[in-house]
Amino acid sequence: MTIYSEEQAKAILDKAIKMSKADECTAQLSGSNGGNVRYALNNVSTSGYVSDADLVVEVAFGKRTGTATINAFDDKSIESVVRRAEELAKLAPENPEFMPAIEKQTYKPTSTFVEKTAAITPEYRAQVAADCIEPCRKDKLVAAGFFSDEQDFSAIANSKGNFGYQKASGMNFTCTVRTDDGKGSGWVARNLADVAKFDAKSEIRIAMQKARGSADAKALEPGKYTVIMEPAATAGLISFMMFGFDARQADEGRSFLSKKGGGNKLGEKMFDERVTIYADPWDEHAAVLPWDNDSLAREKTPIITKGKVDYLQYSRYWAQKQGKKAVGQPGNLIMVGGDKSTMDLVKSTRKGVLVTRTWYIRLVDPQTVLLTGLTRDGTFYVENGEIKYPIKNFRFNESPAIMLNNIEEIGRPVRVGDDESPFVMMIPPMKIRDFTFTSLSDAV
Repeated sequence: MTIYSEEQAKAILDKAIKMSKADECTAQLSGSNGGNVRYALNNVSTSGYVSDADLVVEVAFGKRTGTATINAFDDKSIESVVRRAEELAKLAPENPEFMPAIEKQTYKPTSTFVEKTAAITPEYRAQVAADCIEPCRKDKLVAAGFFSDEQDFSAIANSKGNFGYQKASGMNFTCTVRTDDGKGSGWVARNLADVAKFDAKSEIRIAMQKARGSADAKALEPGKYTVIMEPAATAGLISFMMFGFDARQADEGRSFLSKKGGGNKLGEKMFDERVTIYADPWDEHAAVLPWDNDSLAREKTPIITKGKVDYLQYSRYWAQKQGKKAVGQPGNLIMVGGDKSTMDLVKSTRKGVLVTRTWYIRLVDPQTVLLTGLTRDGTFYVENGEIKYPIKNFRFNESPAIMLNNIEEIGRPVRVGDDESPFVMMIPPMKIRDFTFTSLSDAV
């Protein structure tokens, strides 16, 4: 077991800091217990349980810094990692953008820990796999998926008296269902803090329905279409867009939020009036740690308000240089929506394309945040409010900055999270006009 109590964690961190002979010392102790089950071809392939903890020590002599990591916490091991960090610091060149350890912060706890999720058993994981495999096998479909759960803790401290400790828990589920001939594919995923809100039997029916419905897809000519984007389809695009909200990139002309001739577009209306996105570490559906990777305290932060850019992320260095205040980088993104479901948006569509999800998203042009990627696991043609038939997947070339100016309707937000995004997200389904599909993909 590697879940240390607050008192145990503080004792280890205090010991490391006290042992340091550097000008300043920052230490982080984190650990986790996590289980998983993986299945493919309607059979469990692997299951596992991982328990680990690490102590990371960073020291500074003037503007020279060194960092070392260890996973043993007796006095001798702690002293060895501190000395190693100090040795590395003395060898390092001076960092011209060095920032000293942060002053003492005030962290308001967030609701990141759910006891029921932390108590998930191997039997529960096995049942999730069975709940997905058995109906697929019975229906001559093929399931492949992964379920994982984790409880963890994070503790931070430095030689200026800062300290924080918090536990967290969560679960991730993803399953792809294919027809036995490989011509149809459906997909479903859930990212939750509270496992009580998860029902594998209900979720698998969504993937099964899409797998059956997406078989024998027809080719549709590439072009601009009205699209109904499920939350998983838009989340990746919006997450990518957030990298352009870095203040330094914007000020130096490297972002879509840069002004020609210098400066940034903070305070300008850049999106549809219905677009409001904010970060809130205390959100009941998407709580995150109350500090960021630099140990800065997070705040509830408006990012886009009724289409206007309300926020740029200032690193501590860039904030000091520009005379701004640095606050903790957001850990979640919450987009305001309405009450409609994805199918409600389908029903109000005369002609369009329903996209289950997007993947393999890559940045083409940072100054316009133009992205390219592919649809997958269920893309359908919609006509007169009904799903008419499956269509082949597309490659798209689209900017989320343009996409969020072409909104026709916004639905009810749901929680979305994946390993490729630094954010937990609450994203609604959206109906978007003039979304650009550039070519066809034969992959299902």
